[in-house]
Amino acid sequence: MTGIGVHAVFGFLSAFTGAFDFILHQRDSELGSVQVGGPHEVLSFVWEHVKVSAAAMAVACAVAVPAGLVLGHTGRGELLAISISNVGRAVPSLALIAFFVAYLGVGFTNVVLALVLLAIPPILTNTYVGVRQVDPEVIDASRGMGLRAAQVITRVELPLAVNNIFGGIRTSAVNVVATATIAPLAGVLTLGDFILSANVYGDDGRLAGAILVALLALTVEGLFALLQRAVTPRGLRAHTG
Repeated sequence: MTGIGVHAVFGFLSAFTGAFDFILHQRDSELGSVQVGGPHEVLSFVWEHVKVSAAAMAVACAVAVPAGLVLGHTGRGELLAISISNVGRAVPSLALIAFFVAYLGVGFTNVVLALVLLAIPPILTNTYVGVRQVDPEVIDASRGMGLRAAQVITRVELPLAVNNIFGGIRTSAVNVVATATIAPLAGVLTLGDFILSANVYGDDGRLAGAILVALLALTVEGLFALLQRAVTPRGLRAHTG
C-alpha cells in the first residue's frame, strides 16, 4: 500500500472515530458558545426524527392503503394511481417544504404534511397493483360464497396483496426517514440539524448525523420487514418463501 493509500485509510478511520466520539461525548461547538453532541442531544434529535417520520407514515398509510384497496377492487383508478406515483417522484421534497412554509409557516405540521405527500405515492401504487394482481377466480369464488364487496376487500384481496402493500410502505418509510433530514429548514430539529449546521457541529457532527440517519433507515426497514412477515398469511408466506 502506498503512502497516499495509508494516509487515506487513517483519515477515513479518524473521521469515523471523531463521529462516534461526537455521538458519545459532549464537546464545545465550532462557535465555542455551547456544548453539542453527546447522548442527550443525540437521543433528543433521534426522538424528534422518529416522531415526525412516524406521524407522516401513519397519515400516509391511513390515506393511501384504503384508497388503493378501493381503487384496485373497482379497477377504475389505474390512471389516478400512476399519475400520483409519477407526481410524487417528480416533485422535490425541499420544494414541498418550501411551499408549506410559505402558506402554513414553519413547524411540525408543515414537515409532516410534506412527508405525507412524499410517502403516499409508493403506498397507493403498490396497494393498487397488489389488489389488481389477485386471481380473478379467487374473487369470483368469494362472491359466490356470498361475501359483500367490503368483505371481499378485507378478507380476500387485502391478505393476498399484503406483500405488495408492505413493499410500498417499506419504500416510503425509508424515503421519509431519509428526507426528514431537511426538517430543520422548517424549524423541526431532527438528526438533519447535525448535517445542515456544520458551522455549529463541525465535520464530526455532520458525519455523525449521516451515520445515525443511515442506521435509523436500516432499522425501520428491518422492523417493517419483520412486521410484513408477521402479517402475511402462512400459506402465502410458504408460497413466496
